[in-house]
Amino acid sequence: MEFLIGEPLALDLVNTRAEDFDVLDTPEVFGNWLDRQAGRLISVRGPYTADDLGAVRELRAHVAAAVDAVRRGERPAGEAVGAINDAMRAAPAYGQLDVTDGGLTKGARRDGDRLARLLAQLAEAAADLLTDPAASRIRACEGPRCRMIFLPAHPRRRWCSPELCGNRVRVARHYQRHKTG
Repeated sequence: MEFLIGEPLALDLVNTRAEDFDVLDTPEVFGNWLDRQAGRLISVRGPYTADDLGAVRELRAHVAAAVDAVRRGERPAGEAVGAINDAMRAAPAYGQLDVTDGGLTKGARRDGDRLARLLAQLAEAAADLLTDPAASRIRACEGPRCRMIFLPAHPRRRWCSPELCGNRVRVARHYQRHKTG
């Protein structure tokens, strides 16, 4: 199954779970998701264990709860905020000056092991999204049986993906209009 990516990273994390599919079920599928997030996550390539996936799954639940609260115009629960803060604290970011062939560059690094760095980056993406005024515009897909959420760039956007859910709805409407007796 394909998974939806391309939304803000925190929404991509929440969207790793569909009605009948979870990216976090196997390290291989999760590794594929990480590969598709290239450029958005730094120094987090696996392998990951089932316990690691459990930690990501736990953070995802807290991020999903916080995003859901913000979508409804409510304050996220302290437990969700605390879990996001704990994940960011576990691998603090710092700047680092690097000498390269082209001269000097400033890069960002994080302390902590690979899992802590991954969770910190996902938590930081959640914090960025949750504090963005645009978070109140996050919508749920109107596609039947779809549980994906997205941040619409256009106010008339109704589906997580026009190619997936949007097309399914259009095909179903066409079928209903042309169905014979």
